[in-house]
Amino acid sequence: MVSKELLDLLNRSIARELQVSIQYMWQHVQWRGVKGFAVKDVLRSIAVVEMKHAEAIAERLVYLGGVPTTKPEPIFVGSSLKEMLEQDARDEEGAIKLYKSVIEVASKEGDVTTAHLFRGILADEEDHHDTFTTLLEEL
Repeated sequence: MVSKELLDLLNRSIARELQVSIQYMWQHVQWRGVKGFAVKDVLRSIAVVEMKHAEAIAERLVYLGGVPTTKPEPIFVGSSLKEMLEQDARDEEGAIKLYKSVIEVASKEGDVTTAHLFRGILADEEDHHDTFTTLLEEL
């Protein structure tokens, strides 16, 4: 039997993935200037990956008997590229912390499949964090 704690963590993860998938896509369509042109496709690409994460987590949650949230965490688009990327880096840091918690709880409960799913997602989030912090170096 899966714990309420794990189900809640999965729903928090879905809300976070919905948030950033919308956030990064809106940043993609609202970019400005030469530097924005240089990162617009990266923002779109990461937004699509984040939506796929939301789908995978929701499928796992339903399998475990939960109901996926449809409400994203608060979305922050920003008004400058620097502001956008700083927020995006912070959001990825939060995801990394959250997903390590999910892996820990799932492992403790013997849920190997959820832990495995989140190890893959965690690797993506670390890559996204690296992308955003690297892009910030030039601003």
